[in-house]
Amino acid sequence: SATSENMELSKVQQITTKNLDSNYPATPREVVKFYNRILTCFYNEEYTEEELYALGDQARMLFDEELLGNNPRDEYFTDLKKDIEEYHDESRVIANSSVCDSNDVQYHEVDGAECAYVTASYFINEDKEYNRTFQMYVLRKDEDGNWKILVYYQIEGDASDEL
Repeated sequence: SATSENMELSKVQQITTKNLDSNYPATPREVVKFYNRILTCFYNEEYTEEELYALGDQARMLFDEELLGNNPRDEYFTDLKKDIEEYHDESRVIANSSVCDSNDVQYHEVDGAECAYVTASYFINEDKEYNRTFQMYVLRKDEDGNWKILVYYQIEGDASDEL
C-alpha cells in the first residue's frame, strides 16, 4: 500500500500543482510569499527541465501584464537559467526569505491603479558567508482584483533589521 510518505509532494510539486486560476493568493503579501517559494526552488532545489518551466510559468502568472510584456517567455527562461547557473557556480543558496508584516505593506494609487509596496528580505549563504539582501516589490491590482507583481528592485536594508 502507498504510504503517506510517497504521497507527499516535493517543494517543487507543491508549487507546480497549485491552480493559480482558481486559487490565487489573496493579498500582496501572499503573492510575494508564494513568489519567494518559487525563487527558493529555482536556486535550492533539484528539478527536471520540465519542472523548471512549470515553476517559471507559475512565477509568470504572478506578473503584471506590463512586466510580462517586458519579459517575453523565451527571454525570461534564458535569463533565469543563466542566473541559476551563476548561483550554483558560486555555491549560493537562499537560506531564508521573509516578507514584511501586513501592517508594513504600503498602498498608493498610481495612475488610477491601486498599488501595494511589499518589502522582502533574503538571507543568502555563499561559501559559508551569510549576506542579507532586500527587495521592494510593487504590485498592481488587475481588473479581476488580483495583485500582480509590476516591478521589483533591490533596496538598502534597514540597519535595525541586521542580525
